[in-house]
Amino acid sequence: MAGKIAILGVFVADTAYRAERAPRMGETILGNKFALGPGGKGSNQAVAAARAGGEVHFISRLGQDDFADMALKTWAEAGVTAAVTQDPDSFTGAAYIFIEEASGDNAIIICPGAAGDISVTDVEARRDLIESAAVFVTQLEQPMAAAERGLSIARAAGAKTILNPAPAAEIPATMLALCDFVTPNESEAEGITGVAVHSISDAENAADVMLSKGVGAALVTLGEQGVLFKDRENCTHIPAMVTGPVLETTGAGDAFNGGFAAALAEGKDPVSAARFGCAVAGISVTRAGTAPSMPTRDEVDALLAANPII
Repeated sequence: MAGKIAILGVFVADTAYRAERAPRMGETILGNKFALGPGGKGSNQAVAAARAGGEVHFISRLGQDDFADMALKTWAEAGVTAAVTQDPDSFTGAAYIFIEEASGDNAIIICPGAAGDISVTDVEARRDLIESAAVFVTQLEQPMAAAERGLSIARAAGAKTILNPAPAAEIPATMLALCDFVTPNESEAEGITGVAVHSISDAENAADVMLSKGVGAALVTLGEQGVLFKDRENCTHIPAMVTGPVLETTGAGDAFNGGFAAALAEGKDPVSAARFGCAVAGISVTRAGTAPSMPTRDEVDALLAANPII
């Protein structure tokens, strides 16, 4: 039986704008398409993990507004159990997402709102939930002190701990030492290690630096090149899974992290779990949106069956 997954993070309403290019400062341009939908790294990861079959509990703060209603509806539909505090004196977060039409690449500005006030006290209030989890996941969109406290509680209770270090930030060594798994992309890996990541070999070098800082294992996500997994015994490159034309890469990292957490909670070994995460991400990038792009478990299983390990 799969274990429980506790995720600490942020929900924001995504306002997504598609255009040929980003405007320059002081310039107004016409876009091609606009969409409003649920987002936030932690929330996206919770939805991805739940749709992939995980028992997911999401810890966060919301305002009391229309965007909060969107969050609660999104989680209910995905099967995520909400462990949230609603603050009538703040607002639910929002994000501006620019998507380049030709490539699907993105640039993002996040205003976390009430979730920006997530505190160590909030995390302590969910101690029982975190301690009962098989896997604990967090990111860096909420205050770092809260993330570090969550990792500390989870580590002491024997949960597998995952830090998705996004957005990029300087992370204290004490926090990295609490992480069984750290899952940066190329730029985030460089921020942690000082190693510029332009290739699989660079990713391996960056992973070595993370291991030297006390991380249990590093998983550097490399976009269309897949993922580089490295711990103290094993170094494996896991290729990306191509499932169709790339429409939008915005939620790919969250899809990977949610899938990886769900697979770990089922008892899969880390490399197999990373491959599962690649399958979740590979499907998500063929669809628009972040949380709405996350695939079902049946879709992930079908893709893995069609791409057996050779």
